[in-house]
Amino acid sequence: MKAIVLEKAGGPENLHVAEVTKPCIKENEVLVAVKAISLNPADVKPKYEDEMLSMMYGKERPVILGWDIAGTVTEVGSAVTNFEVGDKVFGMVNFPGIGNAYAEFVAAPEAHLAVMPSNVSFTEAAATTLAALTALQILSGKINKGDKVLIQAGSGGVGHFAIQIAKNFGAYVITTASAKNKDFVLSIGADEAIDYHTQKFEEILSDIDFVLDTQGGKVLENSAKVLKNGGAIITTVAPDLPEGVKAAAEKENKTITNILVHSSAEDMNTLKRMLESGAIKPNIYKTFAFEAMADAHREVEKGRTVGKVIVTI
Repeated sequence: MKAIVLEKAGGPENLHVAEVTKPCIKENEVLVAVKAISLNPADVKPKYEDEMLSMMYGKERPVILGWDIAGTVTEVGSAVTNFEVGDKVFGMVNFPGIGNAYAEFVAAPEAHLAVMPSNVSFTEAAATTLAALTALQILSGKINKGDKVLIQAGSGGVGHFAIQIAKNFGAYVITTASAKNKDFVLSIGADEAIDYHTQKFEEILSDIDFVLDTQGGKVLENSAKVLKNGGAIITTVAPDLPEGVKAAAEKENKTITNILVHSSAEDMNTLKRMLESGAIKPNIYKTFAFEAMADAHREVEKGRTVGKVIVTI
């Protein structure tokens, strides 16, 4: 089968198509003929540093990057009970771990997939994986109807799902976005949009119940300032805050924690139901052919995507 492989750490130019052995499945796995792959910052950043690449994928080379797929089941393991050959499925495979998603076929644990809703395409299904799972796992059980929720970077992959999910949970949603993306974030459910180029959210907002942060650094530090007493922040970045900031937050009963998304069929099925009902809809920013994976990486690296970048096979 064809796969996009990385022989050594470096830029997008190091990604190339190669013939590799089709994976054999374990008893709890299915083999998926991949139709679409979703890209994330977690895909594109580690490839530049050998230490990071080895930490995430081990020292064996070449490596096959990626976790987010949608496709059709072609084989099922002997212990699989939820899927049959021919099922259209989607999911984030083996995260954290090695997903080997940039390939024509992927061996995926049954516990990481859901059957695709009939009202979405392979492209849309692939988009509703790591980013959507991150938003869901951060927000689920953390916010209540009527809460004032701040979503940082609302037009991004995680952010645009988080706006929709928070709104579905009944929150009042505020987000940061550039002026050119204001109409987009308002169209998907944000009640307010703050232009981070010309406005300082920390000078505008107060009494926020919950912040979803994907930026870290000064943005995370300033997010703590707008929380009400007893409010909470969950960040996708390690919360490496100055001691003074931590002490001030703790004094006001504010909590700042980080999260690492994990593969989950249960959560994928929640996303499936949300897609079916129209509660969430992925925004496909750009699509690329499989052979143009390097160009897809370059697009994600610009940091200006509105929604998701998808590669199709």
